[in-house]
Amino acid sequence: MNPTPRTKPAVIIAAIATSGRREVLSDTLARIDRQERRPDRILICPATADDVDWDHAAGLTVPAERVDGPRGSSAQRNAILDAAGDADLIVFFDDDYLPADRFIAETERLFQQDPDIVAATGRILADGIHGAEITLAEALAILARDRPRQEDGVSSAAIVHGCNMAFRMAAIRRAGARFDENLPLYGWQEDVDFAGQLAGQGRIVRSGALRGVHRGVKRGRTSGLRFGYSQVANPIYVVRKGTMRWPRAVRFVVGNIAANLLGSLRPQGLIDRRGRLKGNLLALWDLARGRLAPQRILTLG
Repeated sequence: MNPTPRTKPAVIIAAIATSGRREVLSDTLARIDRQERRPDRILICPATADDVDWDHAAGLTVPAERVDGPRGSSAQRNAILDAAGDADLIVFFDDDYLPADRFIAETERLFQQDPDIVAATGRILADGIHGAEITLAEALAILARDRPRQEDGVSSAAIVHGCNMAFRMAAIRRAGARFDENLPLYGWQEDVDFAGQLAGQGRIVRSGALRGVHRGVKRGRTSGLRFGYSQVANPIYVVRKGTMRWPRAVRFVVGNIAANLLGSLRPQGLIDRRGRLKGNLLALWDLARGRLAPQRILTLG
Protein backbone atom coordinates (compact mmCIF):
# COMPACT_ATOMS: atom_id res chain seq x y z
CA MET A 1 0.00 0.00 0.00
CA ASN A 2 1.44 3.35 -1.06
CA PRO A 3 1.87 5.92 1.72
CA THR A 4 -0.29 9.05 1.61
CA PRO A 5 1.75 11.82 -0.05
CA ARG A 6 2.78 14.58 2.31
CA THR A 7 1.50 18.06 1.61
CA LYS A 8 4.30 20.31 0.43
CA PRO A 9 4.99 23.10 2.97
CA ALA A 10 3.76 26.49 1.83
CA VAL A 11 6.13 29.40 1.34
CA ILE A 12 4.75 31.99 3.76
CA ILE A 13 5.59 35.67 4.11
CA ALA A 14 4.86 37.74 7.21
CA ALA A 15 4.36 41.32 6.06
CA ILE A 16 4.25 44.57 8.02
CA ALA A 17 3.77 48.16 6.85
CA THR A 18 4.84 50.44 9.69
CA SER A 19 5.10 54.11 10.63
CA GLY A 20 6.32 55.78 13.79
CA ARG A 21 6.28 52.78 16.15
CA ARG A 22 9.83 51.53 16.37
CA GLU A 23 9.62 49.91 19.83
CA VAL A 24 6.11 48.58 19.27
CA LEU A 25 7.22 46.94 16.03
CA SER A 26 10.11 45.24 17.84
CA ASP A 27 7.59 43.70 20.26
CA THR A 28 5.57 42.36 17.35
CA LEU A 29 8.65 40.97 15.61
CA ALA A 30 9.56 39.15 18.83
CA ARG A 31 6.17 37.42 18.76
CA ILE A 32 6.63 36.44 15.12
CA ASP A 33 10.07 35.08 15.98
CA ARG A 34 8.55 32.67 18.54
CA GLN A 35 5.93 31.25 16.18
CA GLU A 36 5.77 27.45 16.22
CA ARG A 37 5.88 27.61 12.44
CA ARG A 38 7.99 30.61 11.51
CA PRO A 39 7.41 32.43 8.22
CA ASP A 40 9.87 31.79 5.42
CA ARG A 41 10.38 35.52 4.94
CA ILE A 42 9.56 38.65 6.94
CA LEU A 43 9.09 41.77 4.83
CA ILE A 44 8.86 45.20 6.45
CA CYS A 45 8.03 48.39 4.58
CA PRO A 46 8.60 51.43 6.84
CA ALA A 47 7.45 54.98 6.21
CA THR A 48 11.00 56.04 7.17
CA ALA A 49 14.14 54.00 7.84
CA ASP A 50 14.12 55.06 11.51
CA ASP A 51 10.76 53.33 12.04
CA VAL A 52 12.57 50.00 12.42
CA ASP A 53 15.33 48.83 14.76
CA TRP A 54 17.21 47.09 11.96
CA ASP A 55 19.79 45.53 14.28
CA HIS A 56 16.96 43.78 16.13
CA ALA A 57 15.23 42.85 12.89
CA ALA A 58 18.43 41.35 11.48
CA GLY A 59 18.90 39.20 14.59
CA LEU A 60 15.61 37.32 14.25
CA THR A 61 15.66 33.61 13.47
CA VAL A 62 14.29 34.63 10.07
CA PRO A 63 16.01 37.99 9.47
CA ALA A 64 13.57 40.69 8.40
CA GLU A 65 14.03 42.23 4.97
CA ARG A 66 13.54 45.92 4.24
CA VAL A 67 11.19 46.93 1.43
CA ASP A 68 11.12 50.54 0.25
CA GLY A 69 7.90 52.19 -0.88
CA PRO A 70 5.95 55.45 -0.77
CA ARG A 71 4.42 56.53 2.55
CA GLY A 72 0.89 55.31 3.25
CA SER A 73 -0.41 51.90 4.33
CA SER A 74 -1.77 50.97 0.88
CA ALA A 75 1.39 52.01 -0.96
CA GLN A 76 3.62 50.29 1.59
CA ARG A 77 1.62 47.06 1.36
CA ASN A 78 1.77 47.17 -2.43
CA ALA A 79 5.55 47.51 -2.23
CA ILE A 80 5.58 44.35 -0.11
CA LEU A 81 3.39 42.52 -2.65
CA ASP A 82 5.85 43.52 -5.37
CA ALA A 83 8.68 42.00 -3.32
CA ALA A 84 6.81 38.79 -2.45
CA GLY A 85 8.11 36.78 -5.40
CA ASP A 86 6.66 33.27 -5.74
CA ALA A 87 5.33 32.96 -2.18
CA ASP A 88 2.23 30.83 -1.61
CA LEU A 89 0.72 32.77 1.31
CA ILE A 90 1.15 36.25 2.68
CA VAL A 91 0.07 37.27 6.17
CA PHE A 92 -0.26 40.99 6.85
CA PHE A 93 0.08 42.02 10.49
CA ASP A 94 -0.32 45.53 11.89
CA ASP A 95 2.81 46.64 13.68
CA ASP A 96 0.89 46.59 16.97
CA TYR A 97 -0.72 43.16 16.55
CA LEU A 98 0.62 40.28 18.65
CA PRO A 99 -0.21 36.87 17.14
CA ALA A 100 -0.67 33.74 19.22
CA ASP A 101 2.18 31.23 18.90
CA ARG A 102 0.34 29.00 16.43
CA PHE A 103 -1.02 31.76 14.20
CA ILE A 104 1.15 31.01 11.17
CA ALA A 105 0.97 27.24 11.66
CA GLU A 106 -2.83 27.44 11.75
CA THR A 107 -2.82 29.70 8.71
CA GLU A 108 -0.84 27.14 6.73
CA ARG A 109 -3.14 24.33 7.87
CA LEU A 110 -6.27 26.32 7.00
CA PHE A 111 -5.21 27.15 3.46
CA GLN A 112 -3.86 23.67 2.76
CA GLN A 113 -7.03 21.96 3.98
CA ASP A 114 -9.33 24.07 1.81
CA PRO A 115 -7.97 25.16 -1.59
CA ASP A 116 -11.07 27.31 -2.13
CA ILE A 117 -10.04 29.74 0.63
CA VAL A 118 -8.37 32.86 -0.77
CA ALA A 119 -8.46 35.14 2.28
CA ALA A 120 -8.73 34.67 6.02
CA THR A 121 -8.86 36.76 9.15
CA GLY A 122 -8.75 35.67 12.75
CA ARG A 123 -10.29 36.22 16.14
CA ILE A 124 -9.12 39.36 17.93
CA LEU A 125 -8.92 38.41 21.60
CA ALA A 126 -8.72 42.06 22.67
CA ASP A 127 -8.66 45.30 20.69
CA GLY A 128 -7.39 48.61 22.01
CA ILE A 129 -8.44 50.53 18.93
CA HIS A 130 -11.69 51.81 20.46
CA GLY A 131 -10.25 53.07 23.74
CA ALA A 132 -7.12 52.85 25.84
CA GLU A 133 -4.31 51.02 24.09
CA ILE A 134 -3.33 47.64 25.46
CA THR A 135 0.12 47.53 27.02
CA LEU A 136 2.63 44.88 26.09
CA ALA A 137 2.31 43.23 29.51
CA GLU A 138 -1.49 43.18 29.25
CA ALA A 139 -1.38 41.74 25.73
CA LEU A 140 1.06 39.00 26.72
CA ALA A 141 -1.12 38.10 29.71
CA ILE A 142 -4.17 37.78 27.46
CA LEU A 143 -2.26 35.49 25.10
CA ALA A 144 -0.87 33.40 27.97
CA ARG A 145 -4.29 32.60 29.41
CA ASP A 146 -6.07 32.13 26.07
CA ARG A 147 -7.43 28.66 25.36
CA PRO A 148 -9.05 28.09 21.94
CA ARG A 149 -12.56 26.71 22.19
CA GLN A 150 -14.09 23.93 20.11
CA GLU A 151 -16.73 26.31 18.77
CA ASP A 152 -14.05 28.63 17.39
CA GLY A 153 -14.24 27.17 13.91
CA VAL A 154 -14.23 28.54 10.39
CA SER A 155 -17.06 30.67 9.06
CA SER A 156 -17.67 32.75 5.96
CA ALA A 157 -16.78 36.43 6.26
CA ALA A 158 -17.58 39.50 4.20
CA ILE A 159 -14.45 41.38 5.27
CA VAL A 160 -11.02 40.83 6.77
CA HIS A 161 -9.44 42.77 9.63
CA GLY A 162 -6.47 44.82 8.50
CA CYS A 163 -4.51 44.03 11.66
CA ASN A 164 -4.40 40.31 10.76
CA MET A 165 -5.22 39.11 7.27
CA ALA A 166 -3.87 36.20 5.26
CA PHE A 167 -4.13 35.75 1.49
CA ARG A 168 -3.41 33.11 -1.11
CA MET A 169 -0.89 34.72 -3.46
CA ALA A 170 -2.15 32.78 -6.49
CA ALA A 171 -5.55 34.46 -6.05
CA ILE A 172 -3.94 37.88 -5.75
CA ARG A 173 -2.03 37.26 -8.97
CA ARG A 174 -5.12 36.02 -10.84
CA ALA A 175 -7.20 39.00 -9.76
CA GLY A 176 -4.40 41.53 -10.17
CA ALA A 177 -5.44 42.77 -6.73
CA ARG A 178 -3.77 45.86 -5.28
CA PHE A 179 -4.27 47.96 -2.18
CA ASP A 180 -5.91 51.15 -3.37
CA GLU A 181 -3.48 54.05 -3.10
CA ASN A 182 -6.37 56.49 -3.55
CA LEU A 183 -6.97 55.71 0.14
CA PRO A 184 -3.95 57.64 1.45
CA LEU A 185 -2.04 57.66 4.74
CA TYR A 186 -3.80 55.36 7.23
CA GLY A 187 -5.80 53.96 4.29
CA TRP A 188 -8.94 53.20 6.27
CA GLN A 189 -11.05 50.45 4.58
CA GLU A 190 -8.24 49.40 2.24
CA ASP A 191 -8.45 45.94 3.82
CA VAL A 192 -12.15 45.63 2.95
CA ASP A 193 -11.53 46.86 -0.58
CA PHE A 194 -8.63 44.47 -1.12
CA ALA A 195 -10.58 41.44 0.08
CA GLY A 196 -13.48 42.55 -2.10
CA GLN A 197 -11.22 42.33 -5.15
CA LEU A 198 -10.70 38.64 -4.33
CA ALA A 199 -14.36 37.81 -3.72
CA GLY A 200 -14.75 36.18 -7.13
CA GLN A 201 -11.66 34.01 -6.64
CA GLY A 202 -12.88 31.87 -3.74
CA ARG A 203 -13.91 31.87 -0.09
CA ILE A 204 -13.17 34.62 2.43
CA VAL A 205 -13.31 33.24 5.97
CA ARG A 206 -12.88 34.01 9.63
CA SER A 207 -11.02 31.33 11.60
CA GLY A 208 -11.11 31.05 15.37
CA ALA A 209 -7.76 29.26 15.23
CA LEU A 210 -6.06 32.47 14.08
CA ARG A 211 -5.81 34.40 17.33
CA GLY A 212 -4.08 37.47 18.63
CA VAL A 213 -4.27 40.82 20.37
CA HIS A 214 -4.51 44.18 18.61
CA ARG A 215 -2.94 46.65 21.01
CA GLY A 216 -4.43 49.74 19.32
CA VAL A 217 -1.33 51.89 19.87
CA LYS A 218 -2.19 55.53 19.23
CA ARG A 219 1.26 56.71 18.13
CA GLY A 220 1.76 57.04 14.37
CA ARG A 221 -1.94 57.39 13.60
CA THR A 222 -3.64 59.95 11.39
CA SER A 223 -4.96 63.14 13.03
CA GLY A 224 -8.54 63.22 14.28
CA LEU A 225 -9.61 65.63 11.53
CA ARG A 226 -8.13 63.53 8.75
CA PHE A 227 -9.39 60.25 10.15
CA GLY A 228 -12.88 61.68 10.62
CA TYR A 229 -12.96 62.71 6.98
CA SER A 230 -11.82 59.21 5.97
CA GLN A 231 -14.58 57.66 8.10
CA VAL A 232 -17.10 59.09 5.64
CA ALA A 233 -15.15 59.43 2.40
CA ASN A 234 -13.47 56.03 2.28
CA PRO A 235 -16.52 53.74 2.69
CA ILE A 236 -18.44 55.74 0.07
CA TYR A 237 -15.47 55.54 -2.31
CA VAL A 238 -15.16 51.78 -1.81
CA VAL A 239 -18.91 51.28 -2.39
CA ARG A 240 -18.66 53.20 -5.64
CA LYS A 241 -15.84 50.86 -6.68
CA GLY A 242 -18.12 47.89 -6.07
CA THR A 243 -16.05 46.18 -3.38
CA MET A 244 -18.38 47.06 -0.48
CA ARG A 245 -22.16 47.05 -0.24
CA TRP A 246 -24.14 50.14 0.69
CA PRO A 247 -25.70 48.71 3.90
CA ARG A 248 -22.26 48.05 5.39
CA ALA A 249 -20.99 51.48 4.34
CA VAL A 250 -24.02 53.19 5.87
CA ARG A 251 -23.47 51.31 9.14
CA PHE A 252 -19.83 52.41 9.18
CA VAL A 253 -20.61 56.05 8.45
CA VAL A 254 -23.63 56.43 10.73
CA GLY A 255 -22.02 54.46 13.55
CA ASN A 256 -18.82 56.51 13.47
CA ILE A 257 -20.63 59.85 13.33
CA ALA A 258 -22.78 58.82 16.28
CA ALA A 259 -19.73 57.67 18.29
CA ASN A 260 -17.90 60.90 17.53
CA LEU A 261 -20.90 63.03 18.41
CA LEU A 262 -21.35 61.28 21.75
CA GLY A 263 -17.62 61.35 22.40
CA SER A 264 -17.53 65.09 21.69
CA LEU A 265 -20.04 65.63 24.48
CA ARG A 266 -17.95 63.47 26.82
CA PRO A 267 -14.37 64.03 25.63
CA GLN A 268 -11.91 61.10 25.73
CA GLY A 269 -8.30 62.08 26.16
CA LEU A 270 -7.07 59.16 24.07
CA ILE A 271 -9.30 59.74 21.04
CA ASP A 272 -9.85 63.10 19.36
CA ARG A 273 -13.61 62.72 18.93
CA ARG A 274 -14.14 66.42 18.26
CA GLY A 275 -11.52 66.39 15.54
CA ARG A 276 -13.10 63.28 14.03
CA LEU A 277 -16.57 64.84 14.15
CA LYS A 278 -15.27 67.95 12.41
CA GLY A 279 -13.79 65.69 9.72
CA ASN A 280 -17.11 63.80 9.44
CA LEU A 281 -19.02 67.04 8.90
CA LEU A 282 -16.51 68.35 6.39
CA ALA A 283 -16.80 65.11 4.40
CA LEU A 284 -20.61 65.31 4.42
CA TRP A 285 -20.39 68.89 3.16
CA ASP A 286 -18.05 67.76 0.37
CA LEU A 287 -20.45 64.92 -0.44
CA ALA A 288 -23.32 67.39 -0.78
CA ARG A 289 -21.18 69.54 -3.11
CA GLY A 290 -20.01 66.57 -5.18
CA ARG A 291 -16.40 67.06 -4.04
CA LEU A 292 -15.96 64.07 -1.75
CA ALA A 293 -12.62 62.28 -2.31
CA PRO A 294 -10.42 60.26 0.07
CA GLN A 295 -7.31 62.14 -1.15
CA ARG A 296 -8.73 65.35 0.31
CA ILE A 297 -7.17 64.46 3.68
CA LEU A 298 -3.77 65.30 2.24
CA THR A 299 -4.80 68.98 2.27
CA LEU A 300 -6.18 68.88 5.81
CA GLY A 301 -4.25 69.59 9.02
